[in-house]
Amino acid sequence: MAIKKHSIRKSKTGTRTALGKWKTNKTVLVTGASGGIGYDLSSIFAENGYNIVLIARNKEKLLALANQAQQMFGVSARVIVKDLTRPKAAEEIYRDLEREGIIVDILVNNAGYGLLGNFAFTSKKDELEMIQLNISAVAHMTKLFLQPMIKRGRGRILNVASAAGFLPGPLMANYSATKAYVVSFSAGLAEEVRENGVTVSVLCPGPTFTGFQDRAGIRENSFVKLVMADSRVVARAGYEGLMAGKLVIIPGFFNKLGSLIARISPFSLTARSLRRFREPKMLPIVRKLP
Repeated sequence: MAIKKHSIRKSKTGTRTALGKWKTNKTVLVTGASGGIGYDLSSIFAENGYNIVLIARNKEKLLALANQAQQMFGVSARVIVKDLTRPKAAEEIYRDLEREGIIVDILVNNAGYGLLGNFAFTSKKDELEMIQLNISAVAHMTKLFLQPMIKRGRGRILNVASAAGFLPGPLMANYSATKAYVVSFSAGLAEEVRENGVTVSVLCPGPTFTGFQDRAGIRENSFVKLVMADSRVVARAGYEGLMAGKLVIIPGFFNKLGSLIARISPFSLTARSLRRFREPKMLPIVRKLP
């Protein structure tokens, strides 16, 4: 199958890329789709016949994924280049799709990042943008796309949190707190919409291999090799859990065990133990996570 030509349109709200005529398949929107879990989730949805709306900042990677999905699986694709650390970005995405008549059946709030380091000395800008991306953008995107789902009487939402959301997070204090919000928000929202034909799931992976670990040579670190999972495996677990209507999806034995221990251990003891465990292993890798 030949790859269809794409047209790129500049609007006041950013770059929108349309690849061919929109098909009648159900549609999934994935934020943070240019790499890692978001990339793999997008690919898995396309493989299962879903049209895909891809959101991220990297236009080239999104276009490559969109073209691949069209060529291999015959689905429709939209690329919208947006930075969700901008407070207005979610509204712009929603309005773009509304104008084009694209109905989002499944929303995947995957975009997010973390910071390693002592909170007192990390970048203020990065910490505040992380709150915007990991919390505010999740709430804003959900607020916009949930009401149409309820009106249609069907829809699914997958929020990507982290196993860190069950634990206090020394050396990742703000990141862990943002993911705790996503876990709690998802569980509460799932109950609110339980009788409206909409399901809400939250994916809580542990550390996951994505692009920067290879570039940084971190795969050679024995600690990292022990605890990190492959992003494709995590994405597959997220997809299957979502489609099964599962609320909390925790891939991997160690992550399940950690979440269980967190529920029964005092916060102060857990935090102290985690710091002693993490500090010598993680400080050499103090850098932005993808």
